[in-house]
Amino acid sequence: MSQISITFPDNSVREYDTGTTGLDVANSISKSLAKKSVAMVLNGTLTDLSDPIEADSSLEIVTRDDDRALELIRHDAAHVMAEAVQELYPGTQVTIGPVIENGFYYDFARPEPFTPEDLPKIEKKMREIIQRNEKFTKEIWTREEAKKTFAEMGEDYKVELVDMIPEGDDLKIYRQGEWFDLCRGPHMVSTSQIGNAFKLMSVAGAYWRGNSDNAMLTRIYATAWADEKQLKAYLHRLEEAEKRDHRKLGREMDLFHFQEEGPGVVFWHGKGWQLFQGLTNYMRRRLGEHGYEEVNAPQILDKAMWETSGHWEWYHENMFVTQTEDDRTFAIKPMNCPGHVAIFKHGLKSYRDLPVKMAEFGSCNRYEPSGALHGLMRVRGFTQDDAHVFCTDEQMAAECLRINDLILSTYADFGFEEITVKLSTRPEKRVGSDEVWDRAESVMGEVLKTIEEKSEGRIKTAINPGEGAFYGPKFEYVLRDAIGRDWQCGTTQVDFNLPERFGAFYIDQDSDKKQPVMIHRAICGSMERFLGILIENYAGHFPLWLAPQQIVVATITGDADDYAIECAKKLKAAGLRVTTDLRNEKINYKIREHSLAKVPAILVCGMREAEEGTVNVRRLGAKHQTSMGFDEALASFVDEATAPDIKRAREAE
Repeated sequence: MSQISITFPDNSVREYDTGTTGLDVANSISKSLAKKSVAMVLNGTLTDLSDPIEADSSLEIVTRDDDRALELIRHDAAHVMAEAVQELYPGTQVTIGPVIENGFYYDFARPEPFTPEDLPKIEKKMREIIQRNEKFTKEIWTREEAKKTFAEMGEDYKVELVDMIPEGDDLKIYRQGEWFDLCRGPHMVSTSQIGNAFKLMSVAGAYWRGNSDNAMLTRIYATAWADEKQLKAYLHRLEEAEKRDHRKLGREMDLFHFQEEGPGVVFWHGKGWQLFQGLTNYMRRRLGEHGYEEVNAPQILDKAMWETSGHWEWYHENMFVTQTEDDRTFAIKPMNCPGHVAIFKHGLKSYRDLPVKMAEFGSCNRYEPSGALHGLMRVRGFTQDDAHVFCTDEQMAAECLRINDLILSTYADFGFEEITVKLSTRPEKRVGSDEVWDRAESVMGEVLKTIEEKSEGRIKTAINPGEGAFYGPKFEYVLRDAIGRDWQCGTTQVDFNLPERFGAFYIDQDSDKKQPVMIHRAICGSMERFLGILIENYAGHFPLWLAPQQIVVATITGDADDYAIECAKKLKAAGLRVTTDLRNEKINYKIREHSLAKVPAILVCGMREAEEGTVNVRRLGAKHQTSMGFDEALASFVDEATAPDIKRAREAE
């Protein structure tokens, strides 16, 4: 028998018989490794451990504790769930069951939809199947064999799926005991390797292949993890996320609401608008520090503007469009970019004027499907903290780094320290030449290295292949919140294309016309979404400088009303956002009510406090009150309510 060479990750090489499987290789290294092995990476591709190796190859054994095994655990669990359903409910058809973030789902066709009450029964059966330790085995069938078999079984959806597999691709069938399914694979060795760290979460309706013209199926969502510790941590995050849901807190704090007559647009209440303006004012100050000029471009523009920019071709299905009586077509702006190019073009620019930095809190509108709308996180009408830097090619890298410093310092002011910066490269559908893209990606690649070096390991970096904008590569800033969720917020996008499409230019030192580089930049992205993230990150417990209502002065008895009113006047005069609660209610009732509304500080006043010139301070989340002189409390609150950027400016004076 001929021999093949296997190269391992440490660059060592061993000889094996042709046709040796990954499991054979693992056994040849050690029995303990073979026992822990679940798959292999063969020539860079994750595949079944049982696959024969027919030629010289590179190979890495994947064990169950490898991060790459998690997707296999979830994939295998999906198959086990499908088997459990069909054992318990004969006649149910299985359709598709992909791995998704944090788990998996499977869609089932059954005359009577599943309910949440069915889930414990299915979960119990899954654990039984896992205990059977059935081996996963792969078979290659012909298209005709597969269609005939599934048709005889009454699996009409599987017959349709067979027809969707491209000609020339292997048609793979994976078995676990007697049960089998059509699947691309790979799978682990046996069902017992799935473990018990899984939970069925919910049921939902889902149209076959996502088309509302097709039959409605029942989708069962589940989560699965490598061990019980990870499962418990995930379930805890879900509990925390439910407590922190910005829609729930928005109601409790009286910040905003949504209603059917305005789908996807926010009805801001007084306190919510104060929060919005607090964020906006902070951002305005930061922009001023960094040399941006605030502008305002039109809300609605002729279709021709969007055709020139390329948005009409690439984005018009997401734009709100109207036609006037004179047969002109207009679109409400989904972004600010074309308007800013028009402002740049108005008046001659010299190289001495560059970089030109313009910012706008632009009111934008984008059509999002009704099913995608989600509170402040996904809306149709939003405010974008958009900015554009027009600069020379030589200035581009330095400006990207300045933008990076602004973005990171802004996130730090809101308590976000775990940041990942991802470089998203050219997508398949794009505008501009490869030469232009090569230049932009080269510069941004160097900038990414500098960002990582400057942060001394504090900032993670990554590459997102093919995820750039249609007009240029971009940095995506992903921040991690208090309960470990990741949110993509800020972006920096280098664009050589839009200035060219609009004919924007400046006069260089040789008196020639030259095209500027346009850098698109957002920090919050959507102000609405960023506020939703902040609400959930803080769980409504905003730092005093940002809180829409900072202090409530509440009385124990009506005899202290005059003193409470005087305290409130002094607090307001110092610039604090204060209300009084003089109602004839018990003080514990008042405290509970204002705590539910997430007021950061409650100053409790009775006759004793009035006589002594003191207040009892109860902070949100604290179990006890602290008694202090009013003047001391006032000075403390004024300092705490000073925004971090203002504090820095004062310290620098």
